[in-house]
Amino acid sequence: MVYGLALVKFALPFFLQHPVYEPHRDEFLYLAEGQHLSWGYIGSPPLLSFLTAVSNLFGGGFFWIKFWPAMFGAITYVLVGRMILLFGGGRPALLLAFLPFVFGVFLRVHFMLSPDFPGVCFETLMVYGLVRYSRTGKAGGLYLTGLGFGLGVLSQYTVLLFSAWVLIGMLLTPGRKVLRNLHFYFAFLIGVLLLIPNLIWQVLHDWPLGAGFGHGLVSRIELLRDELVFNLPGFVIWTAGLYWVFGTDAGKEYRWVGWMVLGVLSSVVIGRSRAENALGVYPVLFGFGALFIGEARRWRVGLAVFVVVVGCVLDTGFLPMMPPKELVGYYSRVPLFRRLGFLRWPDRRDHALPRCFADMLGWEEMAMKAAKAYESLDSVDRVGALLNGGGNCGEAGALDYYAPKYSLPPVMGCRASYALWTPPAYYERDVYIVTTPDRTCMKNWASAAIVDSVTHPYSTEYKSYILLMRGPDAAVRQEWKRSYQAVHRQQLAVR
Repeated sequence: MVYGLALVKFALPFFLQHPVYEPHRDEFLYLAEGQHLSWGYIGSPPLLSFLTAVSNLFGGGFFWIKFWPAMFGAITYVLVGRMILLFGGGRPALLLAFLPFVFGVFLRVHFMLSPDFPGVCFETLMVYGLVRYSRTGKAGGLYLTGLGFGLGVLSQYTVLLFSAWVLIGMLLTPGRKVLRNLHFYFAFLIGVLLLIPNLIWQVLHDWPLGAGFGHGLVSRIELLRDELVFNLPGFVIWTAGLYWVFGTDAGKEYRWVGWMVLGVLSSVVIGRSRAENALGVYPVLFGFGALFIGEARRWRVGLAVFVVVVGCVLDTGFLPMMPPKELVGYYSRVPLFRRLGFLRWPDRRDHALPRCFADMLGWEEMAMKAAKAYESLDSVDRVGALLNGGGNCGEAGALDYYAPKYSLPPVMGCRASYALWTPPAYYERDVYIVTTPDRTCMKNWASAAIVDSVTHPYSTEYKSYILLMRGPDAAVRQEWKRSYQAVHRQQLAVR
């Protein structure tokens, strides 16, 4: 049953998301990093980019972009299911633990190419390994924990926070007895050894870890709201898991999990981090909660129905199941999504679509219109022309992704990891095709013209311009040079 449900978990999002949507802006960046393999990147660890390199080998199509999050999502559920089996849980518990994986934010997490899905999986593996050791006494569980630690940090640096609270939780409870086992330290050493190449890269590049631990853009009240909304369909299940570890004799041995959960949630909220950074605490709670509820025959059917009903409504805010225009109409008729913050963007305003969905629209239109600008150049200008995704790394990544289809020139950028492989001395070129929402950059050029713009009304890039510019003056070249060197200084030093 565990593997059958895992197969459903893997396949379901492929049927739910409407095909009109393109890859997300962040997915384009990670696919681009997969074309420039390294032991580190600006703001992100390397493991996800190794996975996207494999996707690129298979052509980088939609299925292979979504393959990894779907696969890791299925594996995460398998870990939870096997943990339930360790406690002697039956089919009702397995099904109850499965429901929050398809009714709630994990439907999106496990269909979006981002550091979140491997981070959650390896955090779950860490806890599963410790629970397995506790239930069986076999040291193999500890080595799974060490593997989860090393691969987790290579997936998402915030796994360090999760790991720290796992350790604190064990120190605060009788779970500390595991620290007397020599295999625990050997397992930890294996995890550290996995990190050495990335640590060396970080040292050579002056630790460009980037953001992620705290953004300071969202209020603590909004973070608490997001944590609730993310797993609202499975609220009763995961809170039952928290009660099981704190309030029952059966869960007393695993109270360290409860302290880990409270510690991670508190750190994310107090630090005003991303709500997604706490997602790794929930899968194990789904398992513990399902064990607890699964024994209550009177309640488990009603709770399952609650999860399904609430989940069917909220899932339309986690995954775009309808075309944009229909979805906009749906949200206007159902004010719940606005009240719960689904339509609130970082600019603190409500929009027609969730930001995540708007970030999946308009990219191919941008690439196609940039290609038309490139085709308008004569043969001499084409040789030295550069395509500048000047607005953000999403634009640069999207142009890179569609470049083979539309025969686009090399793509440059100074944001995120693009600074690591942008051609040196790009500021000495004379012909640029620039995509940007800000046309003030047209000043101080020998010639600059707006060729076209993105017209998709629901795209984040709506009204972003495609500019054809020639002959930047000395001030522009100097400013671009400063920008390049500011982000790229450590890479130049390594070279």
